[in-house]
Amino acid sequence: MPTKIEKAKIALINAALEVEKTEMSAEIRITDPTQMQMFLEEEQRMIKTMVDKIHEVGANVLLCQKGIDDIAQHYLAKNGILAVRRVKESDMTKLAKATGGRVTTNLDDLSEKDLGTADLVQQKKVESDKWVFIEGCRNPQSVSILIRGGSQRVVDEVDRSMHDALMVVKDVIEKPAIVAGGGSPEAYIATVLKDWADSFDGREQLAIKKYAEALEIIPLTIAENAGMDPIDTMVSLRAKQSQGRKWTGIDARNTKISDMLALDVVEPVSVKEQIIKSATETANMILRIDDVIAISGSPGSGGPPGGPPMG
Repeated sequence: MPTKIEKAKIALINAALEVEKTEMSAEIRITDPTQMQMFLEEEQRMIKTMVDKIHEVGANVLLCQKGIDDIAQHYLAKNGILAVRRVKESDMTKLAKATGGRVTTNLDDLSEKDLGTADLVQQKKVESDKWVFIEGCRNPQSVSILIRGGSQRVVDEVDRSMHDALMVVKDVIEKPAIVAGGGSPEAYIATVLKDWADSFDGREQLAIKKYAEALEIIPLTIAENAGMDPIDTMVSLRAKQSQGRKWTGIDARNTKISDMLALDVVEPVSVKEQIIKSATETANMILRIDDVIAISGSPGSGGPPGGPPMG
């Protein structure tokens, strides 16, 4: 059987390529050796008819959800058809989305319109396992990413990183807008808020400035993690932000302050909005809890449950 097929036309079958047992109990009595030969020849003819049907529609790759008889494998190999048996139902669904084919339950209903396509289908050996790779699908609606590593911990870490990267792409597709990274958005918002706070005469000014200081924790933390002096870095960052250089942030790789947009360090706007929104809502929730505690413990709020102690 071939292990590599180019310009593959893929048949997805949810039926066994073998002579299945009947639902009712039946016995065949053979009284002559020639009858045994006739029985075997008929079985081969039935299986060959199935394979011929697959070959006639133009398929050169067969992905079967059920079993494939040894005789069927022989005829498939003879016709140059790469076959894979006992493919999981979930994988069959993904393969249909990837190749554009349709899973056929009845082999008699198989037609050329049901075939999926791919530029290359080949069998490869990865470590001790044999894998079948289907590559070059047109407009695939389902793809797989193979993650490998020297240990399970490495694989888990790569898996998490890959998931994060895919979610970033998803966020950008859903809301196609980005901002510079490196803490520059937080530093810019903090600068604007501090200027705005000066327009208030009451305690609101203090609250706004504290909110601005909280936003500056992001660039401050990036600077500390990069081994930079946090105080000098923040002083320099504030100075550049006040000059209107709003995309200035922490270049952790080169341990300096740079224009993050020019370095192509970007983040999805949706992620940045969600981070600030979640942090603000959490702070508001904590402040409300503090208010409840202060009120319940204030003077004149009443004695303990059950009334005053007996004197």
